[in-house]
Amino acid sequence: MSLLFSRASLASLGLALGLSALCLSPSMAQETAPAPAAPADAAAPAAAPVDPNTVIATVNGQPLTEADLVLAEGELSQQFAQLPPEQRRAAALSAAIEIRVMAAQAVTTGLDKDPDFQRRMAFLQQRALHGEMVEKGVVDKVTDAEVRARYDQEIANTPPVNEVHARHILVKTKEEADAIIKQLDGGADFQKLANEHTSDPSGKSNGGDLGWFGPGQMVPEFDKAAFALDVGKYTEQPVQSQFGWHVIKLEDKRAKQPPAFDEVKDQAKQAVIRDKYFALVKSLRAGAKVEIPDAKLKKAVDTLESAK
Repeated sequence: MSLLFSRASLASLGLALGLSALCLSPSMAQETAPAPAAPADAAAPAAAPVDPNTVIATVNGQPLTEADLVLAEGELSQQFAQLPPEQRRAAALSAAIEIRVMAAQAVTTGLDKDPDFQRRMAFLQQRALHGEMVEKGVVDKVTDAEVRARYDQEIANTPPVNEVHARHILVKTKEEADAIIKQLDGGADFQKLANEHTSDPSGKSNGGDLGWFGPGQMVPEFDKAAFALDVGKYTEQPVQSQFGWHVIKLEDKRAKQPPAFDEVKDQAKQAVIRDKYFALVKSLRAGAKVEIPDAKLKKAVDTLESAK
């Protein structure tokens, strides 16, 4: 999903990147010996879910709950990625405490009244609300039926494409290729000639077999020649490419099958989300009074908007 859709917070935007808990993590990792693995037949039962209102710690008399800790773990997940799993909870709690005491000190010294800070806080709040709106107003409302319909639409709108199964013999000179074609004209076996003469390492033991491929997967000269052949035929003239001279034989051709729904359903869902998001933005922009006095800037913004 686009970064535009991501949810933001003070911590995830880098205000706590220098947390001492993370600075200490290398030594923690070295000094903590891994616990021995429990036997498979003695696995501990899954822990019961923790009430999000459970108080994990208090900071200057203010409770820090399980929900607060989960939020800290999520927002700082990238910073904790290098820590062993058993240390991440403690690191998240240390970070949450550190954020709170630093934030309290910032308020004490009046940093929260700084105009630049207040502007940034307003923007971050708006961005967070934007993320909530996308999550609750767009993503959560996408149905399985809509995703399937989008897949069916894409398949229906995709022109049928053939793919071919071909073999080739690659040599350095046109004279060598001409000699091979002459042998083929005399009834020689293509696969045997490929094993004997091709300079393509992957084709020396399989008769030059390239398997199935679709348009555009080979260099243009090869692609054009292969798709022009009838099944069972080989090129009557050598085909030159950046790799040398090819003699190509077409083994078979077939209609390329579209990807199965399960293979691309995530992409189909993202397409539905994108369309719904831009439709929502368009409707909200239409009802908003937006004025941009700078004509040049307005034109640039209008151009961007029209391309969405």
